[in-house]
Amino acid sequence: MSKKIVVRFFKTEAGNEPVKDWLLSLDWDSKKIIGNDIKTAEYGWPIGMPLIRKFEGQQKLWEVRSNIKDGIVRIIFTIDGELMILLHGFIKKSQKTEKKDIDLAVKRRKDILGK
Repeated sequence: MSKKIVVRFFKTEAGNEPVKDWLLSLDWDSKKIIGNDIKTAEYGWPIGMPLIRKFEGQQKLWEVRSNIKDGIVRIIFTIDGELMILLHGFIKKSQKTEKKDIDLAVKRRKDILGK
């Protein structure tokens, strides 16, 4: 079975990959769970709930939803052709995703895709 989409990390102009750096800061078990969830998306795209959810009102943003021992992880991503670009990752603290998290993902998407 081959990948339907290929994962890439958002990269700043300075060459930093904030989502990758954040993921590397997590414990091994958390990284394994999140990595498996992302791999499931790569091979099974398009996928719906409970693993992947599209953001209401944000036509080009989705989130990978992972459950780890420290809580609920969300990784916001966009699709560009056959690329799944990971824009922002965080441990969710409230029921609703905070506006600042969505705004950051939208900004990063615009930074790399210009739209």
